[in-house]
Amino acid sequence: MAKNGILLLHADYKFRALGFNPVEAIHQAGRRRLWPIVVTAMVTVVGMLRLGFTQGAGLQMLQPLAIAVIGRILISMVLSLVITTAVYFSLAAR
Repeated sequence: MAKNGILLLHADYKFRALGFNPVEAIHQAGRRRLWPIVVTAMVTVVGMLRLGFTQGAGLQMLQPLAIAVIGRILISMVLSLVITTAVYFSLAAR
């Protein structure tokens, strides 16, 4: 998920190179990268839901791991979309 932030900022860089102002560039980069980031995270979460919430022999050991991975994926998605973008924009605007 760290690559999402890198790809988002790279898209911003491309839009700035095309002549967009910083606000338009970050907006267009977010629009372009939002769907792939969200879909990748949701597919991973859906894949881990079965492991996290099924009952069976030996699964009690893997359930906490699956739940932790689900939480990490969701948090990193939000961080890469919101926090990384906001920090980069505030630092690049100077």
